[in-house]
Amino acid sequence: MGALMFAGIPIHGALKRLTILFAVLLLAACGDSQMAFVSGGDRDHSLSLVREQTYLGGPWQTTLIVAGFPQCQRRYALEGLAANELRMDAYRPEPGVFILNTGKRWYVTELQNCGFQAYKQPPPEPGELVGSFQVKGGELRYLDKASGKPVAGGASGVPLAVK
Repeated sequence: MGALMFAGIPIHGALKRLTILFAVLLLAACGDSQMAFVSGGDRDHSLSLVREQTYLGGPWQTTLIVAGFPQCQRRYALEGLAANELRMDAYRPEPGVFILNTGKRWYVTELQNCGFQAYKQPPPEPGELVGSFQVKGGELRYLDKASGKPVAGGASGVPLAVK
């Protein structure tokens, strides 16, 4: 009804403007999601590190995804990590097993059954350093030790670092 007025604006026009305002606010509130991953030797086995931000400027939640298809795929929340300065080194003591280190925290994961466990004490020999997950310039990437560069693809043809 065009005769009804709200602060000099027809109600129909005011509802449109209010709807547009809420849509803009919702879009501005969207956060970010970043992922980097490394293959465990083939397409079916991988480690992925995911950083998610619920809203822009909010805290980052970091998750490790261990995949050993077709047997398993599991997500493990990593609490208390410095998301803006995140660096997690990946060591491979044997095929299918990774030991991960970030600061004073050490973890072990294996790709066959998607197991994951935190170490209470650092391992005496974590194995060969194969690379690291790092946040550089606000982007999460996996840096291969051999090249020292972000990995954009691998022998399996699967991209190993994506945003």
